Amino acid sequence: MRLFEYEAKEVFRRYGIPVPESALIYAPEEAEGAAGKLGYPCVLKAQVLSGGRGKAGLVKVVSNPENTAPVAAGIFDSPAATVDALLVEQAVEPEGEMYLSITVDPLSARALVMASASGGVEIETLAAENPEKILRESFDISSGLLEYQARNIAYSLHLQGGAAKEMVKILMSLYGIFRDLDAELVEINPLFSLPEGTFVAGDAKLILDDNAAGRREGFPLRREYFESEIEYRAAKEGIPYLQFDGDISLMCAGAGLTTTVFDLVHYEGGTVANYLEFGGPNYTRATEAMELCLANPSKVILAVTFGTIARADVMARGLVEALDRLKPDRPIVTCIRGTNEEEAVKILSAAGLQPFFDTEEAVRKAVALAKGGEQ
Repeated sequence: MRLFEYEAKEVFRRYGIPVPESALIYAPEEAEGAAGKLGYPCVLKAQVLSGGRGKAGLVKVVSNPENTAPVAAGIFDSPAATVDALLVEQAVEPEGEMYLSITVDPLSARALVMASASGGVEIETLAAENPEKILRESFDISSGLLEYQARNIAYSLHLQGGAAKEMVKILMSLYGIFRDLDAELVEINPLFSLPEGTFVAGDAKLILDDNAAGRREGFPLRREYFESEIEYRAAKEGIPYLQFDGDISLMCAGAGLTTTVFDLVHYEGGTVANYLEFGGPNYTRATEAMELCLANPSKVILAVTFGTIARADVMARGLVEALDRLKPDRPIVTCIRGTNEEEAVKILSAAGLQPFFDTEEAVRKAVALAKGGEQ
């Protein structure tokens, strides 16, 4: 779950990371009053979850009351994104812009600090063209980020004296957020450096691990965190789901199998409408899973499972019950394998479904149906 900038900055503020004074507004006519209280110049920043706001014209500087409301209206009405709120923020005149983040490195199963003396909108270009300019310091998640590692980063950024101490404080605070909120990413870009050796977070990105939502307080699921109503419904149900714009809805058991089927669909020339896992703890929830797939304008639902602990017969029975209850308006292709597979075949066949035993064959059938082939 990715938080909006204003939410992430409120977290930063609680953890002692300096952020500009700001106010959140929901209409253009509120902009002038907010900017007047903060003092000009101000920055008007669209609160959207997509990146690249600056290049899309969703971040503007205003320097006087006369143009504040019109500029705010232009952002609210921008065709680049749906904008429901603006963060009105004091402008900062920095000496420089830096980059800081902490994330998870899945390859090493460790956490990773990344830092650069050059931050801002071109950080992705820098990472691609000059990766050596981005410092990396990995650390063991069980022991956490240690102060000597934070000092190493500060000194590697050529900071000295008070500036180095301030950087260490910010890094340790970032780590505190990363640890306490079960974050997947906590990022400051840009981190403004000021002439007096202090820093201010110009922007804030905070992505939280959805799997830890049960032990985290203060960030309930809200519709605005999700791009579609279906994704929001899936999150509330606790069913892993990703929305795409293709023809074949996937109902698969397990992330690895789902990803493999996704690739097979594309190899066969098909397109995927959604990625959905109903294995693991959700293997008895075929009806809820199929409801999500039916909410998509897909042409076929492809159910592929391989169950060991999650039994094939249970998943097959769930699929048949879902068919009886939901009366789907599109073909269903099934390849249900694993424990009690023989019983699963009987259940599917009795319901008029053709059980496939080869995943590639099932995928080819689904792609053919999506392209208008015979059922």
